[in-house]
Amino acid sequence: MTLRPVELLQSLASVSRPTIALSEGSDPRIVAGALAAISADIADIILVGPKADIQAELEAQNAPDSSHLSIHDPATSHLTADFAAAFHELRKHKGVDEAKAHSAVMNPVTYAAMLVRLGHATGTVGGAVNTTSDIVRAAIQVIGKAPDAAMVSSFFLMYPPADDGRTMLYSDCGLVIDPSSEELVAIAEASAKSCQSLLRQEPKIAMLSFSTKGSAKHAAVSKVETATQTLRDNRPDLNVDGELQFDAAFVPSVGEKKSPGSNVAGQANVMIFPNLDAGNIGYKITQRLGGYAAIGPIMQGLDKPANDLSRGCVAEDVTQMIAVTALQALAD
Repeated sequence: MTLRPVELLQSLASVSRPTIALSEGSDPRIVAGALAAISADIADIILVGPKADIQAELEAQNAPDSSHLSIHDPATSHLTADFAAAFHELRKHKGVDEAKAHSAVMNPVTYAAMLVRLGHATGTVGGAVNTTSDIVRAAIQVIGKAPDAAMVSSFFLMYPPADDGRTMLYSDCGLVIDPSSEELVAIAEASAKSCQSLLRQEPKIAMLSFSTKGSAKHAAVSKVETATQTLRDNRPDLNVDGELQFDAAFVPSVGEKKSPGSNVAGQANVMIFPNLDAGNIGYKITQRLGGYAAIGPIMQGLDKPANDLSRGCVAEDVTQMIAVTALQALAD
């Protein structure tokens, strides 16, 4: 059985306690998820937003006083002036003057990202209220891409309805619309690292297509073939096979028939989709028809962790994403 993020983080008893900034600090789901994370002893929490609104929601949920929870209101925080100066320095080449920089960090999403950039928090989570584009833009502009990452992409953790089922990582299902072969390689490499840090499993990477081993000829198939060969050349330490149809990647009997002798076919736990259409549709079918639990979209390739929630999330999703963000920080 693969431990979910909260349980995995709890099992790492020797690690230092991370601090996660939540940019939508007055949302009832965010508050409930934060309180559950504190109760589970997995993180310290900074709730960002209007102080009066956050305090009112904490009171509504009968939150106990805790040294592990703090409130940051950008309108009154002693850090806001320093954040504005840092944001101005960071974005002045894009025409952001001092007034625009101050206005930017008054936005809780940007303020939370600045907490991470300047070391006041380990990572940040948002998206229960704000759009994915809002969360991703702040993460890329403020936190930035990791020096060793070719690009920023995303993935979902897919947990089976039964304990004996296969836990998988699906990528990219939320960010990169039509990756090139080179970008597919970068997504696969980042996903392999994410599999190791969040699932604690050896990655077995399937490069997915509507073709298996040349069964169809098309430019879309060639893109995946090229990406597979490049990944093998660049990372001989990784287990990778492609191009594979999903059944060949997932079902052992089909994998043995379509790619005999493969140590990935029929056993894959990292599914790399050829484009966002396939990835987004694929994870939703797995979730809605297959009964899998989907945690994500989780971002990878950033210098420090920042993650997006679905606007339809519930408190448990928030708690799990806090744990994911903390585990990503431990892996860096």
